Amino acid sequence: MYRAVRLLARSRRLVRAPGSASAPGLGEAAVLLLRPPDAARMASQNSFRIEFDTFGELKVPNDKYYGAQTVRSTMNFKIGGVTERMPIPVIKAFGILKRAAAEVNQDYGLDSKIAEAIMKAADEVAEGKLNDHFPLVVWQTGSGTQTNMNVNEVISNRAIEMLGGELGSKKPVHPNDHVNKSQSSNDTFPTAMHIAAAIEVHEVLLPGLQKLHDALNAKSKEFAQIIKIGRTHTQDAVPLTLGQEFSGYVQQVKYAMTRIKAAMPRIYELAAGGTAVGTGLNTRIGFAEKVAAKVAALTGLPFVTAPNKFEALAAHDALVELSGAMNTTACSLMKIANDIRFLGSGPRSGLGELILPENEPGSSIMPGKVNPTQCEALTMVAAQVMGNHVAVTVGGSNGHFELNVFKPMMIKNVLHSARLLGDAAVSFTENCVMGIQANTERISKLMSESLMLVTALNPHIGYDKAAKIAKTAHKNGSTLKATAIELGYLTAEQFDEWVKPKDMLGPK
Repeated sequence: MYRAVRLLARSRRLVRAPGSASAPGLGEAAVLLLRPPDAARMASQNSFRIEFDTFGELKVPNDKYYGAQTVRSTMNFKIGGVTERMPIPVIKAFGILKRAAAEVNQDYGLDSKIAEAIMKAADEVAEGKLNDHFPLVVWQTGSGTQTNMNVNEVISNRAIEMLGGELGSKKPVHPNDHVNKSQSSNDTFPTAMHIAAAIEVHEVLLPGLQKLHDALNAKSKEFAQIIKIGRTHTQDAVPLTLGQEFSGYVQQVKYAMTRIKAAMPRIYELAAGGTAVGTGLNTRIGFAEKVAAKVAALTGLPFVTAPNKFEALAAHDALVELSGAMNTTACSLMKIANDIRFLGSGPRSGLGELILPENEPGSSIMPGKVNPTQCEALTMVAAQVMGNHVAVTVGGSNGHFELNVFKPMMIKNVLHSARLLGDAAVSFTENCVMGIQANTERISKLMSESLMLVTALNPHIGYDKAAKIAKTAHKNGSTLKATAIELGYLTAEQFDEWVKPKDMLGPK
C-alpha cells in the first residue's frame, strides 16, 4: 500500500504543467507515457489538472472548461456566493461577441480551423450550454476582466477539446492570442453589457409592459360608462368614469415603453474595437464596424459600432439613461398598483369600488381573508428597481479617466430591473388586471353621497354659495339637495337639472 502511494506521488510529480520542461532524466515521450489517459483525467469531478497564468500554477477541476485565471478569481473574490454570480445574460452576450470577433478575425487572417472551433464553442456559450463553467461573482475587478478571461478560457478549452487537444494546454487555441484577438476586457465587457441589456429589454421588459398596457386598455374600455367619484388629495373630488381613471394608467404604461425605446439607440452602440483605452490598439481598420455588423446579424437587433470609443469605455451614460427610464416605469407601476389596491380595499370597510381576483389565502390567523398580493408584489418590484437605479447612478458617475470600473455592478442592476419589471408586469396582468371587476353598486353609492357634486352649481349660484351648501350639508349630515333647498339658493327642479354626474365628465 505504502509503495503504491509513493509510486502514485512520483508519477504525479512527473506530470509537468503545460509548456514546462520534461522531468529530469526523461524525454517528453516518457512524460507523456506517465500521464493518465484523457478519459481518465476527465472522468472524475474530484480530479484536477494543472494550468498556469502569469502568477503561477493552479489546480483546475478536470470537469470544467475554465482555467487558471478563473480559479484565481474564485480564490480572491469570495463575495456573496452563487447568488451573486455574473448574470447569465452577460455570459450569453459574451458568446455572441466572441463568435462575431472570431468571424471577423478569420477575415483578417486567423487560421480558419481555429476560428471555426472558436465559433462553435462560442455558440455553445451563447446558447447557455456551458453555464456551469462560469462561477465568477459580480464583485470582482470593475472592468469585468476576470469574466472576460473566464469566457476566453472556456471557449479556448472547449475549442481545444473539439480539435482533439489537451485541456489547459492553450494549444492549438489560446485564450488570449486567439479567442481574445483584437480585443480587451475594457471594450468586450461593455459590449457584452449592451448586448445583454438590449436582448433583455426586447425579450422580457417591452413584451411584459405591452401585455400590461393592452390589459389596462381593455379595462378602460370595459369601464367607460361607469361614473364614479374622483379623488384628489385622497379626498372626494368631482366625478369621472372608471374608464377615464384607467385610461390614465394606460397612458403611463404607453409612455414607459416610449421612454425605454428612446433610450435604446445608445444601447445599440458597441464599444468593441476600442480595446484598452479607446484608441483601437492591436485591431485592424474596419474591425469594429464588422464586429458590430456581425452582432447585429446574430441578434436581429440594430447594433452599430460606437462613434466614440473613448466615451464607450470611460462612461456608461447609456445604461444610466436606460436605468432611468426603468426607474420612471417603476414610479408609474407603483402608482398604478397602489391605486388599484386602495380602490379594491375592503371588502366591507374600505373603498371597495373594485373587486380584485382572489388568488390565495391571505392570513394564517384571520380565516377567509384575501389580500391584494399582486399589487404588493408589483410595488416591491418597483421599490427594488428604484434602489437598483441609485446603484447604477453611482456607478455611472464614477468613470475615472479612460475607464469606468463599476461595469459588473451596473449591468447586474440594469438586467435585474429589466427582468423584474417585465416579469412583474406579466404577473400583475394575468393574476390581477385581467380579473378586475367594477363594484357598480358601491361606486354608485359613494358617488351619490359625495359633497363635491356641488361643483356643478358654481356657474349657476357662484362659488361662495356652493361652498356654503357643501359645508352645511357635511356639518348636518344632510344631502346637498336638501341643504341647497333649505338655504333657499335653488329649487328641487333646478338642483336636478344642474347636478347631473354624467354632464360633469368633460368640457362643454
